[in-house]
Amino acid sequence: MGRLFGTDGVRGVAGRDLTAELAMDLSVAAAHVLGDAGAFAATGHKRPVAVVGRDPRASGEFLEAAVVAGLASSGVDVLRLGVLPTPAVAYLTAALGADLGVMLSASHNPAPDNGVKFLARGGFKLSDADEDEIERRLGERWDRPVGAKVGRVREAYGEADRYISHVLTTVQGRLDGLNVVVDCAHGAAHMVAPEALLRAGAQVETIGARPDGLNINSGVGSTHLDKLQQVVVSRGADLGIAYDGDADRCLAVTHEGKVVDGDQIMAVLAVDMHQQAELAKDTVVATVMSNLGFKLAMKHAGVNVIETAVGDRYVLERMKADGYNLGGEQSGHVIMLDHATTGDGLLTSLHLLSVVARSGKSLKELAGVMTPLPQILINVKDVDRGKASTPELSQAVRAAEAELGETGRVLIRPSGTEPMIRVMVEASSEDQAVQVAGRLADVVRVACA
Repeated sequence: MGRLFGTDGVRGVAGRDLTAELAMDLSVAAAHVLGDAGAFAATGHKRPVAVVGRDPRASGEFLEAAVVAGLASSGVDVLRLGVLPTPAVAYLTAALGADLGVMLSASHNPAPDNGVKFLARGGFKLSDADEDEIERRLGERWDRPVGAKVGRVREAYGEADRYISHVLTTVQGRLDGLNVVVDCAHGAAHMVAPEALLRAGAQVETIGARPDGLNINSGVGSTHLDKLQQVVVSRGADLGIAYDGDADRCLAVTHEGKVVDGDQIMAVLAVDMHQQAELAKDTVVATVMSNLGFKLAMKHAGVNVIETAVGDRYVLERMKADGYNLGGEQSGHVIMLDHATTGDGLLTSLHLLSVVARSGKSLKELAGVMTPLPQILINVKDVDRGKASTPELSQAVRAAEAELGETGRVLIRPSGTEPMIRVMVEASSEDQAVQVAGRLADVVRVACA
């Protein structure tokens, strides 16, 4: 069997890949690894505490029951948070002093999918070593607590307000006068995001805020921006905000309906924080997939850019290791480490709106600090991903880089899970990007067959 944990927890089609039995077994193992439940069962000295949240997927109901049963049967007290964004669960793991947190969500995936994501003390994502240890201990024999040593379960739905109050305290000034359309993806932010924005003073119109358990991410949210663009323009709103299913990321739309992606959002926040002397070490952390236009804009603004591998967990690791406080991905995962332990769509959107309100500029004007270069991505399938650095391919890449000069770049990246190599090219014009990417893809097909 391959590794259960992927880049963001254990995911699969709920009821088929991710069963109630697997969810329960994972929770038992996590209780022993993260909550030291075995030590409590033996000594009775300390009862571990876990918080559990979920997005509105129908399958989250039975998976939540399985997770809670696994934790409580292991001697862990459980606080059921109900439907909340992933970053809210992360925040409450720390704020409530819990030993671990559990979030049930498949993020931007369709409704049939679901996932189990564990959080360590303090609300941080697990290390690879912790995930491997949970997998290793799946199904092991253990001493089951009885009587007064079993975990107790209580509802803690009111803790959503603690999270809303927290994100609001991080924002400078109010949003009075801003007319915002908010797309909640029929997901976990459908209650907390509109409430937070209203409390901050914005005028709010919502779409994608009526989850029925089956419509999450369906034609709405950060991966389906068409509807938000149409509503923003038709209503004459100042801008639009779109979250994904578990609201750990957000994208934005200008008053003209133009998309503002994660790189542009980071650019706006980085420049604002830099100007206010709040950007740690005058540095922002991004991935190798961030647009070259972002890096050029940051250089012009006097901000350093540190690159990591693709994945917000790698961005966070570098931020924690070196003391940076802003980082993220083009997809809209933005981490503001002074205020959150993970990407937080609501927090990001509030800070973006705060810059708009304080500056008196439109989002279009602010996002203009960065000019995205045309970016072409070709996934070359059914090739040997281990040959991504052959001499023939390396020569072709060098030639392409010489042709593109300082206003373009090439990234050849093997897939981590499939027999596929990704060819990404950025150039000063879309035609040039298409031509160079096509030539490189042809070389990959031959050299990596």
